[in-house]
Amino acid sequence: MDFRIRKLSEGDRTAVVDIFNHFVEYSFAAYPAKKVGYGFFEYLKETARGDSFYVIESPEAQVIGFGLLRKYHGGSIFHRAAELAYFIMPAYGNRGLGTKLLTALLSDATKMGVETVLASISSLNAASLNFHRKNGFAECGRFKRVGKKNGRDFDVIWMQRFI
Repeated sequence: MDFRIRKLSEGDRTAVVDIFNHFVEYSFAAYPAKKVGYGFFEYLKETARGDSFYVIESPEAQVIGFGLLRKYHGGSIFHRAAELAYFIMPAYGNRGLGTKLLTALLSDATKMGVETVLASISSLNAASLNFHRKNGFAECGRFKRVGKKNGRDFDVIWMQRFI
């Protein structure tokens, strides 16, 4: 049995927030300084562009990751751009799941008329930077030393891919 990417459901609330909180606590992939509450699930759904919000299920039907297309700014003049966000538990890395999730999000983006996708990445998140470069993203901006988490300064790097 394979891993499965499917649309988000209300029953995914706990798993999605728990995954996000793992990255809050143990990495520089998520920017909050402290864990978020389960109400954060509503925020994620509200910021999603359309219904482009997926989870990844393990062969045992456990949610082990999620990803979504987010609105880039609120105004309609930015309708051709969207921001990507995805988090996959580290134990499931290097299996092609990120690429499969990205493919689903890019397919949705194309159907929505999005022409460019953006990713905001911590300079201390080498795995994400490498993943995005490997998948056709290029650095398009860098805000130096704007973040500080766990006593470490970091840049926020914006990467972009035209589709």
